[in-house]
Amino acid sequence: MRSMDSTPLLEIGLSSANVPFEIHSMEWIRRNRWQQNSVAHRHNYFVIIWVIQGAGTHFIDLQRFDVENETVFCISPGQVHQLLIEDSVDGYVISFTNEFFGATESNFDLLFNTGLFNTFSKSPVIKVSVTMRTEMLEVAERMVKEYENFFLLRAEILRGFLKIFLIYLTRQYEVPEQMAPHSRNMELVKRFLELLEKKYISTRVVSDYADELLVTPNYLNEIVKKLSGFPASHHIQQRVVLEAKRQAAYSDNSMKEIAYSLGFDDTAHFSKFFKNVAGTSFSDFKKERTTQIEKS
Repeated sequence: MRSMDSTPLLEIGLSSANVPFEIHSMEWIRRNRWQQNSVAHRHNYFVIIWVIQGAGTHFIDLQRFDVENETVFCISPGQVHQLLIEDSVDGYVISFTNEFFGATESNFDLLFNTGLFNTFSKSPVIKVSVTMRTEMLEVAERMVKEYENFFLLRAEILRGFLKIFLIYLTRQYEVPEQMAPHSRNMELVKRFLELLEKKYISTRVVSDYADELLVTPNYLNEIVKKLSGFPASHHIQQRVVLEAKRQAAYSDNSMKEIAYSLGFDDTAHFSKFFKNVAGTSFSDFKKERTTQIEKS
């Protein structure tokens, strides 16, 4: 098994010529995407990795997870990950864009409000139950058959199978208690998180998000805290620092370059911001990550 290295971070898009959706066996991925998986990288699309049988290690946003039998990893756009697997691994990798899946309310709920892909998720790993395995395997095999052919309304069929697969996953995922209510408050939090993902580099003040969402800053902080456990200001700070950590851990960019890419004109200001939010200095974090990578 190869160890994780510190080569520059790759940005990867979905390159399917027909529909912005792919499904491949783990064996196909091992043979054809080994160069991609040899370094840490991120995608601009969603990825579901279902390991039916096999072993290895999966690094996701600075965390290390053991690859075990019957585990599913849900990777969101922008997350940095690297999958290191043994030669004999059985399973599937499903990739799709948000545009392919569709932006209907029910589809959005499946991606985010269930906990599969949203920022409130406690873990990106789901353990597949014995009772659900048969249904999931049947859907995956039908997706492969449809993907490898070019029948009429192929994209629509694939989209339908994908939705069924996500529903099966959701039934096995323990939704955090604070995510249970589905109301206007949840809609507000959803819109806030969408805006945050788009504007965290240029907008770091709660009042700016509140103005766009037509609520007061205090109300936005209160509702976001009620549903997630943390106020909106916390999520804004954490999102900025997460991107800084990604670049620090997986690229050769200097602190000055990272600070500038995140909208900080003053490196000293960025350094203070990072330490206050992360609880450690940028240089100490960089050294610690380098040591961890060398030991991996």
